[in-house]
Amino acid sequence: MTSILVTGGAGFIGANFVHHWLAAQPGDRVVVLDALTYAGNAASLEPVRAHPGFVFVHGDIRTPGLAESLLRSHAVDVLVHFAAESHVDRSIVGPDAFLDTNVTGTHILLKAARAAGLARFHHVSTDEVYGSLGPEDAPFRETTAFAPNSPYAASKAAADHLVRAYHHTYGVPVTTTNCSNNYGPYHFPEKLIPLMLVNALDGKPLPIYGDGLNVRDWLYVDDHCRAIERVLEAGRVGETYNVGGRNEWTNLAIVRLLCGVIDELFAGDPSLAARFPNAPAARGQPTDSLLTFVPDRPGHDRRYAIDARKIETELGFVPAERFETGIRRTVDWYLANEAWWRGVMSGAYREWIHAWYGAPGPAAIPTGPDGR
Repeated sequence: MTSILVTGGAGFIGANFVHHWLAAQPGDRVVVLDALTYAGNAASLEPVRAHPGFVFVHGDIRTPGLAESLLRSHAVDVLVHFAAESHVDRSIVGPDAFLDTNVTGTHILLKAARAAGLARFHHVSTDEVYGSLGPEDAPFRETTAFAPNSPYAASKAAADHLVRAYHHTYGVPVTTTNCSNNYGPYHFPEKLIPLMLVNALDGKPLPIYGDGLNVRDWLYVDDHCRAIERVLEAGRVGETYNVGGRNEWTNLAIVRLLCGVIDELFAGDPSLAARFPNAPAARGQPTDSLLTFVPDRPGHDRRYAIDARKIETELGFVPAERFETGIRRTVDWYLANEAWWRGVMSGAYREWIHAWYGAPGPAAIPTGPDGR
C-alpha cells in the first residue's frame, strides 16, 4: 500500500485527483490536508468520504509542524502539492495571501519532506510562470525562461524555484508539472468556464475581458490527473514536465462554444427551461446575447501554449479527452450538480466544514479579515 498526502485536496484539481487516485489505486491511503478556504469545498470530496483509504485533515499547510506530523503519523511515501491561491484577479487585488500560501507554504512543506525523508515530493504548478506568448511564438518548453506577469504567476514561479533548490541543495526527491488551463467538474465558479456557465443559466452577463482574443491551452482535469499519476510512476526525479492539451482557444471562442452547447441542451430538454427560467435559452433566445465586453485586467497575458513533447516521449502520456466532448461533459456535470455550485456560490458549503470536521484547530492560520 502506498500512502499519499495531497495538499489542497478539496480544491478543483486536487479533489479530482483524489477521486482518480482512489479509483485507480483502491488499496492506497490518501490523506487530504486542506484549509477549506473559499475555493476548497468539503462537498467535493463526498464521493470518496466512505472510502476506507481516505483520511481528511482540516488544516493549513503553513501551520508549523503539521505537515511533518502527518508525513510521519501516516507513513506517507508521496506528497502531491496542489494547495495554492490560484486566481489571477484576486492576486492583483491582494497579492500578500498569494506570497504567503504559495511561497511560504511550499517552503514549509519542503522542509517537512526533507525532515521526514519523503520518497517523493510532487509539485503542481502552472504555465503562467513562463509569461506571455505572441501569436507566432513557439509554445513553452521546460527550458523556457520564467517571466511571470501577475503576482499569482510570480508566487508560483518562486515556489517552482524553491522545489528545484531543495532537490539540488538537500537531495529532496522532487518532480514538478507545469500545466495549462484545466476545466471540468468541481471547478470553482470564479474561473472562465464555470463562471460563464452558471451566469448563462441564471441569465446574468457573460463578461469578456478586452477583445476576448486572449489564447489559452485547455486540458480536461481527468487528463491532468492521469499525467500526474504517470509522472509519479515513471518520471525522473528532479525533472519538470509540461502538461498541455495541444488545444489553443481564444476566450471568446470558448464562451461562444459554451453558449452553443447550452442552447442545444435547452432545445432538446424542456425541463431545463423550468429549472433555469432566467436563462435566455429558456425563452428560445441565444445564450450569446448575454456576452458583455469589459475593460481588460492589468497584466493580462495574451497567449499561453504548452509544448508537451517531453512527457509524451519520455512517459507516453497524451490527453484522452477532446475539448468539444470535454466541454459537453462539463456542462452535463454542472446541470446534474446544481446543488454543489449553488452551495459554493452562496457560502453554504461552510456547513460541510462543521458537519464533517468541526472548526479548524487552534493552530490554523487565518488568511484574510474573515478568517478564511
